[in-house]
Amino acid sequence: MPILETERLQLCQLTSDDAAFILELVNDPSWIQYIGDKNIHTPGAAKEYIRNGPQQSYERFGFGLYAVRLRENDEAIGMCGLLRRDTLDDPDIGFAFLPRFTGSGYAYESAMAVLDAAQSTWKMPRVLAITSIGNERSVKLLSKLGFRFSKQIRLTPEAEELNLFERIF
Repeated sequence: MPILETERLQLCQLTSDDAAFILELVNDPSWIQYIGDKNIHTPGAAKEYIRNGPQQSYERFGFGLYAVRLRENDEAIGMCGLLRRDTLDDPDIGFAFLPRFTGSGYAYESAMAVLDAAQSTWKMPRVLAITSIGNERSVKLLSKLGFRFSKQIRLTPEAEELNLFERIF
């Protein structure tokens, strides 16, 4: 059952049935380059990631990362949603798509739906975004979504430096 819908997409809670899709997505070279290797290499590890990440977030915060599916055939093509990190003051938006579905506006369409819900449903005054330094595609999308660069941060002292963006409603 979709949480959010757009003209072409449905955003749905991730379930253990999405393990094969998650396995493909998190092992894509662009995911590993810009998000990092999550060490998820089996269907069981993918199910554990879904259970301990997105599903736990739905229960705890009422939102999380969602599977982005094509309305026409229910195919999972990416992930988009909000994360609540202990090290950030506000939720941040996250998105990732399988390479064969990039460049078609799906990331923008799904992210706009998430931002609309952040403002209208979840009553958030601000949403953050973080990117790896050098991830120009994400920076371009964030700019189009109305985000502005804030500063460079580290999520933990030993972590790599990241760009922090914000969108105030």
